[in-house]
Amino acid sequence: MTTQSHSANVWQPTANIETLKQRAQIIQQIRQFFVSRKVLEVETPSLSQHGVTDLHLENLTAHYRGPGFASGVDLYLQTSPEFAMKRLLAAGSGCIFQLAKAFRDDEFGRQHNPEFTMLEWYRVGFDRALLMNEVADLVKTVLKVPRCDAYTYQQLFLTHLQLDVLTCSFADLTNKLQQIERADIIDLADDKTGLLQVMFAELIEPNIAADVPCFVYHFPAEQASLARLNKDDPRVAERFELYFKGIELANGFDELTNADEQLKRFEHDNVLRVHNGKAAKSIDMRLIAALNAGLPQCSGVALGVDRLIMLALGAKSIEEVIAFPLTRC
Repeated sequence: MTTQSHSANVWQPTANIETLKQRAQIIQQIRQFFVSRKVLEVETPSLSQHGVTDLHLENLTAHYRGPGFASGVDLYLQTSPEFAMKRLLAAGSGCIFQLAKAFRDDEFGRQHNPEFTMLEWYRVGFDRALLMNEVADLVKTVLKVPRCDAYTYQQLFLTHLQLDVLTCSFADLTNKLQQIERADIIDLADDKTGLLQVMFAELIEPNIAADVPCFVYHFPAEQASLARLNKDDPRVAERFELYFKGIELANGFDELTNADEQLKRFEHDNVLRVHNGKAAKSIDMRLIAALNAGLPQCSGVALGVDRLIMLALGAKSIEEVIAFPLTRC
């Protein structure tokens, strides 16, 4: 006699088989997009001996006890394949892309699963503007939209909140929040950078990209630790994000190639982590060594594949487009 689970269908995928077939077609479409442009597909490890220093990201961890390490070693599931892909670029790979599993000890819900599929690619010789054009080409192909709009971060705050984010103070931000009766936001951050991020998520994102995807670019320099600063205005970085229908789809950079500057930014990240009660992370010195060896001028972007498929198929939840979310693992 067998014992039945309290829920007899927990073994089944949350996405139906027809949706999984459509998912496979979209992933094939993505691969063909890059093959037609002669971009090399690569694979890099999901595990690393180093995590990410970013204040707002946390790695899932594992411990390896097998041969090769006398007392075992702590390993981090990667939040993106970025660092390893940059090592390939420094080794002379040329333009590359990867469809990788990524892992984040983060939110879980309609748009989030701790394990997800990320499309990441790097274009040697591209700047931010050229890469934005290529992202738009891919998104228009998959989502069948006529165009993508684009606005600077500064422009959006001026339009929606009458604030110049490049000149205003923390006090200016809190005063504005009190004026618009959103003082509840003030306690969610204790510095200008953090408060801007919360204000963008709460007050800007819901008011953009309802009809067509929207790029936001030239983020404040403090919000882009892996990006080059704009040569004409170092207050902003050559970073962009892409939004559509309330979903953040992609995050891209004109990549920082200076090893010393990158090391300083990682060290500053760790200062922020400690200040916010988090453990500092060991810095990936293999990446720093790759930058010292010479990372070619390039731009790179990470795009959430599960979210892209949600939008393409009109799904309301990430569980509708992946076979087994965390609740069914």
